Amino acid sequence: MFKSNKTAWLFVSPALAFLLIFKIWPIGVSFFESFMQTSFSGKRSFVGMENYSYLFLHDPTFWNSVKVTFVFSLLVNPITLFVSLTMALLLNEKHFFTKFFRTVFFLPTAISFSVVAVIFAVVLDPYNGLANSFLKLAGMNSQPFFGSANQSLWCVILLCVWRSAGYWMMYFLAGLQGIPQTIYEAAEMDGANGLHKLFRLTLPLLTRTTSFVLVSNTAFNFLMFAPVYIITQGGPRGSTNLLMYESYTSAFVIADMGRASTITSILLIVIMTFSFLELRLTKAKFEY
Repeated sequence: MFKSNKTAWLFVSPALAFLLIFKIWPIGVSFFESFMQTSFSGKRSFVGMENYSYLFLHDPTFWNSVKVTFVFSLLVNPITLFVSLTMALLLNEKHFFTKFFRTVFFLPTAISFSVVAVIFAVVLDPYNGLANSFLKLAGMNSQPFFGSANQSLWCVILLCVWRSAGYWMMYFLAGLQGIPQTIYEAAEMDGANGLHKLFRLTLPLLTRTTSFVLVSNTAFNFLMFAPVYIITQGGPRGSTNLLMYESYTSAFVIADMGRASTITSILLIVIMTFSFLELRLTKAKFEY
């Protein structure tokens, strides 16, 4: 333990400085800009809640982005959670192939989202893509993938799950390996089978890990941007127009910084709300 609080503050001050400069300050600027409006001449003026009222009452494009973002998050988060947990459960046992497959499943995490987006754009190209080549060999019809309003969001979800599941798998593996084996031995002595141990021991004891993964993954996916920017540009017909991309379009395409800052401020509030609810719902009720 430190004898003086000054020593402790000295060690944490660089992290606090970076947090203030790169996190807190930009959030504050974004909230401030959401109450401002910039004219075509570059003159900035205070408009109060006008940006918010216009978005909520007179902006159908914004509401479409809200709908797409919520649908995307409500689909991609549980799918990613299920896939990563399943992989962790399968690879928690010690076999000769375990380390190999852990590496294989984790490898997509080492690839940036931009590169993954380019790879998926090539593989799922509706005309010359590898996926449609395999479908034709199997005697099936070609699919439009990112070119279809019905399929494009699912393709983005597939991309995100493929890229992220291996990363969250490692957290679940750490949680699984932190559970004392004596608990399982005691359960076996009481006659518990595999399903009993999974649903009555493993999953409840993974509550803290699940809570962390769920909250982190939710925040990460609400801020999804790269695949939409690189592949779909929000299309077709707004089917992948996530809020982060809509904010980017407002700021750097139509040069409406007030609208862009308002969208990011709303998005931050949504993320905080979801994080709070998820933390409450997945709160661990016991220790081991």
